[in-house]
Amino acid sequence: MEQLREEDQVSMTIENPEMLLSSDSEAESSNPRFEHKFRLFKTNGMIKLEENDKEHVIIKSGFITCMGPLAKEVEVVAIHKNSCSTLLGKARLEAFRIFSEAVREKCNGNANIKYAWFGSSKEEICNIISHGFSTTTEPKSGECFGIGVYLYPANIDGLLSAVEDENGLRHMLLCRVILGNTEEIAAGSTQSQPTSEEFDSGVDNIVAPTTYTIWGSHMNSHIFPNFLVSFRSPNYLLSSSKIRKVPLKPTPRIKFPDLLRALSKFLHPSRMALISKYYEDFQRNKITKLVLVRKLRQIAGDTSLRAVMKLYPHK
Repeated sequence: MEQLREEDQVSMTIENPEMLLSSDSEAESSNPRFEHKFRLFKTNGMIKLEENDKEHVIIKSGFITCMGPLAKEVEVVAIHKNSCSTLLGKARLEAFRIFSEAVREKCNGNANIKYAWFGSSKEEICNIISHGFSTTTEPKSGECFGIGVYLYPANIDGLLSAVEDENGLRHMLLCRVILGNTEEIAAGSTQSQPTSEEFDSGVDNIVAPTTYTIWGSHMNSHIFPNFLVSFRSPNYLLSSSKIRKVPLKPTPRIKFPDLLRALSKFLHPSRMALISKYYEDFQRNKITKLVLVRKLRQIAGDTSLRAVMKLYPHK
């Protein structure tokens, strides 16, 4: 069974659509001081990963790295994994697999499956694991990009959604998310469904998204809770002003001609020729902006695009 790869540890964006479900036996902590804190997770089908487990190491490293300057004040206490051991759990996993295949076929072989973070209270997270998502809302912090379930590529962007429990811990789910064809949602929008059958989910920025919006009609078919990270952090650390000062996930804006010129420093001429062809098709209205961006990401790759974005000031 495939394991979480170390090269994915920072962004938690894994391109391979296979699930991370490899634990057949429970790895219970030997420290009784923590066991009572996680009993509710255990009864809801979660298994606790040992600290020397490879998945634990990679997820913890990615979680802390995304905190940037705040990392030294955040302590990861435990990481649990969805065992899918119940009949309903197995059914939800199978449903996610079926919808993954359906969206993959709809989107010409790419279901656009990503990892993303979801924060909430311990009680709501347990209900999600047991029964699925039940409500769509506006985000608990930041701008609104439609009405749906909000997930984030970087955990710090959803940090304010994690509610402290009676033990002083906060919890965030690391989920597999079927994004399919994404459409850009304007800030302040109250959109609650796709604008057309072409689209499957919403993002705040089509090139470098920091927020995923999963519509209510898709929330229990396109999201699979895979891991649960429990952590401790000082209350003052989670003030909205404190988090906004951490420049971890700016939303870059760059004109296409400037982007192409910058990419030419990173890509082979043959790839640039193909990208230029698609850009000409876009200028002649032969393809949409969505298709152009999708082709750009396929040919250039997100690593090259991120490298280019760093060369430009963020607006």
